[in-house]
Amino acid sequence: MATLASGLKSARTAANISIDNQSSIDLPKGTIENLHGILKFLPSEHLVGLDKVKLVDFIKPPNVKGVDVPIKGDLPGLYHPKVQNTKAYLEVSMGALLQPTEGFAKRMMAKQSFKANLAGVLFGLVGQHYYLTLRHSVKKTNLEPQIRQYAEKNLRAWSQGQNANSFRARLFKPLQPMFERLAKWLNKKQMEAMKKK
Repeated sequence: MATLASGLKSARTAANISIDNQSSIDLPKGTIENLHGILKFLPSEHLVGLDKVKLVDFIKPPNVKGVDVPIKGDLPGLYHPKVQNTKAYLEVSMGALLQPTEGFAKRMMAKQSFKANLAGVLFGLVGQHYYLTLRHSVKKTNLEPQIRQYAEKNLRAWSQGQNANSFRARLFKPLQPMFERLAKWLNKKQMEAMKKK
């Protein structure tokens, strides 16, 4: 075990972040390993100060105490910052990601996209932690676009790494610049239409 210089704190790595599964919903096979893999993808300096990832059935709003009924349109994730003696942690709703109360088709679609949705939620929550605690140069009014950009950038890089050798990735790789130009053009047209209204 390496010794640390006096006054320095060790960086929190993905292996040190615990996964607290309090969900009664049956999770897809390999969910805990996927969580660790997603957290290992992120730089360890972005995870400094995070204690755990808590998996729950549904997230209850923190300002409503004693209410056990989940709100319609449940939150997929919630960031809990450090408060006095409690460390910062992430709370992820398995009910919002797996949708066990919906019909068969919605449940199947949610199960098929579970890994990508879980990664998107975790990247967004870690981005919140990073910009609220570690990046002090960002103004509070500019936090939301920065967090969204952080999550999108990491999700894009993570998904490219996951699908690097697949047939679909090799097939669509030459067409990707055209799709990006088309998306940019559609966004521009949408912004122009919104300005006219």
